[in-house]
Amino acid sequence: MPPAELSRQIERLFDDNPPSYTDEHRRLFQQFKDALNAGEIRAAEPDRAQSTGWSVNAWVKKGILLGFRMGAIVDMSIDAARQPFFDKSTFPVKKLDAASGVRIVPGGSSIRDGSYIAKGVTCMPPMYVNVGAYVDEGSMIDSHALVGSCAQIGKKCHISAASQIGGVLEPIGALPVIVEDEVLIGGNCGVYEGTVIKRRAVLGTGTILNRSTPVYDIATGTILSSTEKDPLVIPENAVVVAGSRAISRGRGKDWSLSLYTPVIVKYRDAKTDAKVQLEDWLR
Repeated sequence: MPPAELSRQIERLFDDNPPSYTDEHRRLFQQFKDALNAGEIRAAEPDRAQSTGWSVNAWVKKGILLGFRMGAIVDMSIDAARQPFFDKSTFPVKKLDAASGVRIVPGGSSIRDGSYIAKGVTCMPPMYVNVGAYVDEGSMIDSHALVGSCAQIGKKCHISAASQIGGVLEPIGALPVIVEDEVLIGGNCGVYEGTVIKRRAVLGTGTILNRSTPVYDIATGTILSSTEKDPLVIPENAVVVAGSRAISRGRGKDWSLSLYTPVIVKYRDAKTDAKVQLEDWLR
């Protein structure tokens, strides 16, 4: 079914919210999920007309939410005596095989159905990719890392150990987290609330990005922050580290306290590229 027709039917079924779902409804949802799994549709996509360079496909989020409405809780246990699992029947574990070209190292990783995992992606255990996520070719999701619902990960990215890429299903119109091509996200980082990280940026260990905390760019002398309309956007090639900013008034000043703030210390150069290039040996 062409995406435009699929969108129309998903929107109609979402708005109708029938008291029960028919076999025809379930076939429609399966077509929708097949398209998600194949990367033919996605929760957000590049859009040069937008200030962030991306736009959200709200109807795709509606389709995912429709799956939760439609599904019943079922036993998904592999060994019920030792490790029981119960989840919505509409979102089991994603089916992959050797022909998928995805490297899933043994050790407890999980990828939910309705997500796109491209060829050449490496999954180190244990990691988790949620429904609606899009992970492009050659990227690595490291141990204890999370790729949240509808998050978009570009080509040749490295999501390092224990980092979290936040997810968002509601509100439906909210842009998910976007990580463009060749981004390196260091260990124990957190990227939330629709933050957009432009291509080839680097996040140092422990960096947290969200709508609430401005980013101080000491390389250009500017301060980056979200607006009521747009999320935080990290520029191309920016190298961001965790920093602090002294409180300038009141008891915070009296007590010599500082607040966390991310800092852009420089933009990528040959030295940075040499460090990042070492990641290729792991693929």
